[in-house]
Amino acid sequence: MGRKPATVHGMVLIDKPAGITSHDVVAQLRKRFGERRIGHAGTLDPDATGLLVIGVGKATRLLRFATASFKTYEVEIVLGIETDTLDSSGQVVAEHRMSVGPAEVLEAASALTGKIEQIPPMVSARRVGGRRLHELAREGIEVDREARVVQIRKFDIRPTDDPLIWRAVVDCSAGTYIRTLGADLGIALQGGAHIRNLRRTRSGVFDLQESDTVDKATLQPVLELVRGLDRVVLTDEEMPLVRNGGRLVNERTEGAGPWALTDSSSNLIAVHEKIDDQVVVGVVLPD
Repeated sequence: MGRKPATVHGMVLIDKPAGITSHDVVAQLRKRFGERRIGHAGTLDPDATGLLVIGVGKATRLLRFATASFKTYEVEIVLGIETDTLDSSGQVVAEHRMSVGPAEVLEAASALTGKIEQIPPMVSARRVGGRRLHELAREGIEVDREARVVQIRKFDIRPTDDPLIWRAVVDCSAGTYIRTLGADLGIALQGGAHIRNLRRTRSGVFDLQESDTVDKATLQPVLELVRGLDRVVLTDEEMPLVRNGGRLVNERTEGAGPWALTDSSSNLIAVHEKIDDQVVVGVVLPD
């Protein structure tokens, strides 16, 4: 019998190209590392490019702590044309004669900054009744979707040589739909719009400049995936408690959390978090 390949654990930062899905990237990495347990923190549409934060092996259990982070995107918003997917991959469903000045566009973008409500588009991966919306959309089915509150921390928008094409940088909470934001901008300007050339440049503490292609990207330590969390180095006395699933409740876990708990050699042992003002065990990693 052949030997079972060694399990691989860690984080990879990928610059996803256009034309492939986030799942395609995962499949390529599974072949490269020989590890089935691989996941990502936040899907990118096939036409979108940019940063994918990938967890490998036991690091997949930590992805939810990276998924919840704010993200930054660069995008072009095309005014005057609506598509059925709200981006340039779709079919044109409406055209509008629009003549808007910079002041109007900036005012409309400003009104879409802060906490706003969005209705998930039918082409999104969000589940309704156990089915993903984009699966229903392919079957010609449209269902009611509840609006959700998202936060737009920055919506910087600048003109191009074409008065109907605007470049934007958006810093937003997890779960924000940039294509919906672009469409809402068009509606606010008494017309319509779609987006193109969407690129994620930042996800939480991770920056696109750190990423690489699938065949060149390096596997980083598991601890890197939670480097944005407060870190607590466990004492020899605390190690058995935390390793066996106990809660660390002392002056070092009095803040908001979560906390990355490590040994003295920077090996991640567990992540604790605070829920309803109580410290709870989020994840305990196996040896």
